[in-house]
Amino acid sequence: MADSTVFDRICEALEAESSLDRLEARGTMRLALKQAGLEARHVTRDEMGVVIEKVLPAELTSRGIDDATGVCARLGEALAQCGDDGDRGESPESVFARLGGN
Repeated sequence: MADSTVFDRICEALEAESSLDRLEARGTMRLALKQAGLEARHVTRDEMGVVIEKVLPAELTSRGIDDATGVCARLGEALAQCGDDGDRGESPESVFARLGGN
């Protein structure tokens, strides 16, 4: 299953805003999401906002990113440009609910 659009866009923004390459940015975001109990394929825009604010600064600092707070602020701005959560695909629960007539 593919990662959510929000995850992909924020990883691209993290790569652009920091010295991390593509794999490092995606890995860092996956670790931050894991600490929050979330998965890349199901993360919503609101959930990603909390991760960027609460978890990601420490992850970036541990990777030697000097301006972790500033990077996170710019990621928050990029997150605001992401579409709503409807563009990330349907969850299994919503598919079964639709098929079951609920």
